[in-house]
Amino acid sequence: MQLYSYFRSSAAYRVRIALNLKGLSYEYLPVHLLKDGGQQLSEGYRKMNPTALVPTLIDGDAVIGQSLAIIEYLEETHPQPPLLPADAIGRARVRDLALGIACDTHPLNNLRVLKYLKHTLGVDEAAKNAWYRHWVHQGLEALETQLARSGATGRFCHGDTPTIADLCLVPQVANAHRLECDLSAMPNVVRIDAACRELPAFADAAPGKQPDAE
Repeated sequence: MQLYSYFRSSAAYRVRIALNLKGLSYEYLPVHLLKDGGQQLSEGYRKMNPTALVPTLIDGDAVIGQSLAIIEYLEETHPQPPLLPADAIGRARVRDLALGIACDTHPLNNLRVLKYLKHTLGVDEAAKNAWYRHWVHQGLEALETQLARSGATGRFCHGDTPTIADLCLVPQVANAHRLECDLSAMPNVVRIDAACRELPAFADAAPGKQPDAE
């Protein structure tokens, strides 16, 4: 397998964790989102992934470009260890938590959105960072409420083994820390993030451990 990745991409971070948890080896192919005007915008990369986003996973003839689709593919093709619960209600809850981060919170703070705010709309750095913190705080605050009110929450987002929800939580929290977001009112989010990062699969997937880290 080959993974086109950028060390700081939250979406690629999720996939790296999944690959590590499942013990799958892969070739890391860096795509720098800022150098050369954004290497993801090159003609060659766009031919492979028309969205011009990372990650992209290649596995034989399969070319998959959405992080959660990649993770679900890995779950189906390499089911051990499972990243989804065995019961339908549990799977729905995990997907609910994961999609809340991946579809509602993260897209508002994606690099291309931040670049549009700054370079096209003329938003200054302070206002851009305020935008980032606002949406991250709102998203993680909702996640905290979901975690706090459910008896299904355990050491991790769902029970005592990592699921796809945790794969989404950790990269989002990492970005929140990088932009100095206040997480003091989110004890479950902070606790679960810390529990995840104790595991080698999460630690080894961290941005600073990647070959293209800066």
